Amino acid sequence: MLSLPASRPNAYTGSPLDRVSDRREDTAFVTAALAAPDSLVIPVWRSKNLLRGTESGAPDAVLLTREAAEAVLMAGGPWALLGLREGTPVFAVDCSAAEDPLPLLPQGFGEFHDLRAVAGLLPPGEASMLAHARGLMHWRTRHRFCGVCGHGCEPRSAGNAMACTNCNAQHFPRTDPAVIMLVVDGERCLLGHSTRFPNTTMYSTLAGFVEPGESLEEAVRREVQEETGVRVGQAWYHSSQPWPFPASIMLGFHAEALSHEITVDPAELRDARWFTRDEIRNHHNAGFSLPRIDSIARRLIEDWLEATP
Repeated sequence: MLSLPASRPNAYTGSPLDRVSDRREDTAFVTAALAAPDSLVIPVWRSKNLLRGTESGAPDAVLLTREAAEAVLMAGGPWALLGLREGTPVFAVDCSAAEDPLPLLPQGFGEFHDLRAVAGLLPPGEASMLAHARGLMHWRTRHRFCGVCGHGCEPRSAGNAMACTNCNAQHFPRTDPAVIMLVVDGERCLLGHSTRFPNTTMYSTLAGFVEPGESLEEAVRREVQEETGVRVGQAWYHSSQPWPFPASIMLGFHAEALSHEITVDPAELRDARWFTRDEIRNHHNAGFSLPRIDSIARRLIEDWLEATP
């Protein structure tokens, strides 16, 4: 039985924000929130977030006060209301048009970094808010035109939707569902080394996008068989993780193997292997590495290890 509960929340979850979706169309509320002196702003520059303390290994998210964010907001990039944190409005603003965004900020307020490099070191609420801002701003900067007629779009719902200025089509932020699964055969689990991994020694769980008209369990079985030739039976849901890199939601599963022989799809994987529990626990000595600690892939592996004797 592989129905293993998640041992703890995944990275990028646990947002402290009330998204106030019912007030996004209230122009007076949004205008007042944006002008409020206690409002906070999360700047995003070319899909990077503003952080400080990264050099010391103790990073903190930088949320600008309304006053400190004045130059960023005046730069004219897309913005959106993310929600309220204990009653305080929190906005995201994109400043990617600037070749150098630091002059738009007060001196010494931090630098822009890839969130994935530090997310495991941030408090859960901070990582979640930064991921929210990154994902929404990525969508806003890439959805300026209508996918129906090609005309320009204007923001609606406090920046959380777009409307075509010609055909009035409504467009909403895109989130692509992807399944990610640890396939288990008794005392062994199946890990693959992707052609896309920058780390040449990392082995991770298999994953893939859900296709139209496909259930999550069907996607688990199809992806595993396509990439490794291994047939999968039952699949048990574990947990999910927002993954706005750029726009996914990862749906985690443990799954049982019905076959054992591996036939790798070279377009997807360089290698795939069955690993014992001891090999996983001593992976450094075995010459391979595991996924980053902020990933659901790592959580699927660790929860399986902790649940087995």
